[in-house]
Amino acid sequence: MKTTLLSAADFSPLSAVAPSASTVGDALRLLHRVNPVLSYTGWLNVALAVLALALLPFDQRHVTGALVWMKPLKFALSIAAFAWTLGWLLADLPAAAQRSVQLLSWGVGVSMMVEQAVIFTQAARGTTSHYNTASALNAILFGLMGVFILVNTLMTVWALYLAWRYQPFGPASYVWGMRLGLLVFLVGSVLGGFMIHNMQHTVGAPDGGPGLPGLGWSTRAGDLRIAHFLGMHALQALPLLGWALSRWAPQQATGLTWAGAALYAGAVAGLFALAMAGRPLWAMP
Repeated sequence: MKTTLLSAADFSPLSAVAPSASTVGDALRLLHRVNPVLSYTGWLNVALAVLALALLPFDQRHVTGALVWMKPLKFALSIAAFAWTLGWLLADLPAAAQRSVQLLSWGVGVSMMVEQAVIFTQAARGTTSHYNTASALNAILFGLMGVFILVNTLMTVWALYLAWRYQPFGPASYVWGMRLGLLVFLVGSVLGGFMIHNMQHTVGAPDGGPGLPGLGWSTRAGDLRIAHFLGMHALQALPLLGWALSRWAPQQATGLTWAGAALYAGAVAGLFALAMAGRPLWAMP
């Protein structure tokens, strides 16, 4: 438990609002002590992000309308944030839960690195990793990635169970932010299943059309990635909201955290409905 290493004030997620280099460095060192598996998973993805960024100027091939190394870059950054956030949150569980935390951390770490291995392999081959069954090899790689995405989802279900089964350290609003953040994260993960079911992320047009700069979200049709993205990042947003409210409005913090989570989940649902109706978040001529 990280609570045995730092005081509640020192490890507060609220420090992320205005982090200093020292605060971030201390947090990363602490994370490595309490959960080295997810710490290394994050750092490996930082290294992969640097690699993808370095390759971008030298490889002008395009896959579904974007430079071939953009997708590996975005996934590396997303997985690093996921691994570090999950490791940080689960370190607040009591000692009785930490054996389970270690096991599920290995499941998450292995799953994420297998997914990245497929994504980078397919990028190097100049083809897409998701929904690709154009050849036997592509189908095997996509199937392998799908298996480990399922494993990661099951590990997150386990994490949610532990967060409800045990009492995490911290004020009540932060605890509920953690629990509800994990729950909405899982909803976002399930929305990814709709993309697999459709074998594409665009609704009403083929993948690879015009999209928002940098993000690639479709500007001419519905795009399931938007609701998926927002749902997945509830893992960061809702615990941080709960902690901030515990400082700013301690008497109403728990109720406001629930209200914030409800609004957040409603936004995810609304974006999903918008995408399923085939309508873009931002239409451009």
